[in-house]
Amino acid sequence: MISAPRILGALLILSISASAAPKSHIVTFGKWITISWRSQRNEFETVSLKIRPLLVDGRTREFALGNPHEITEHTFAVQRIYRLNDSLPQDSGPPRWQWERGGWLLVDRASGKIQQITLPQFDPDLSGVSWYRDYAAYCGISDNGQKLVAVIVQLGHRKPLLAKVIEDASGVARPFAAPHWERDPTRAIFELGSNQQLMFSIIRSRTAELASQDHTPQDEDDEDSQ
Repeated sequence: MISAPRILGALLILSISASAAPKSHIVTFGKWITISWRSQRNEFETVSLKIRPLLVDGRTREFALGNPHEITEHTFAVQRIYRLNDSLPQDSGPPRWQWERGGWLLVDRASGKIQQITLPQFDPDLSGVSWYRDYAAYCGISDNGQKLVAVIVQLGHRKPLLAKVIEDASGVARPFAAPHWERDPTRAIFELGSNQQLMFSIIRSRTAELASQDHTPQDEDDEDSQ
């Protein structure tokens, strides 16, 4: 017959093991909804956006804009959108909520953890982010608001792999086109308008370098005809 102390000891071991085991979480998206959004750069223009809640264990933790980018089997990145209180101090009545585009979030499905991704010079209204693996490429705005900056960021690194001023940004009011990626070699291609491109290759020293000079499709056609 098993003694009471042994039974209590076994129960204690099982209790400790259960408490030490990591708790699993369920991370999902809710249903799409349509909202009206007004850009801070053009207060007279209102557009419709489709957003959806980001749920952890059935509870809304954030609202997300667009589709997520799968980074690993357990993590993904998605752009945040949130409500900001736009009420003035002298306003009476309930808060006046206004939707604002935010930065990008890194979500861990296993732990349920959600954290902000640091994207230097990122402008929520204008920067279109293009993801490849754990790299993010986009056009941002310099701190003084005067220059357009080509940026490449790798998750887990404090400094961007690339932050290069590429042209003047004064008067820009429309979103920048998101860069596109190529593999073998890994490089991001930024479209500058007027059929101009800049390519930046990822190199082993955790930086990005200019892969080629500006060129246009017309230049390529001329080379092929020679």
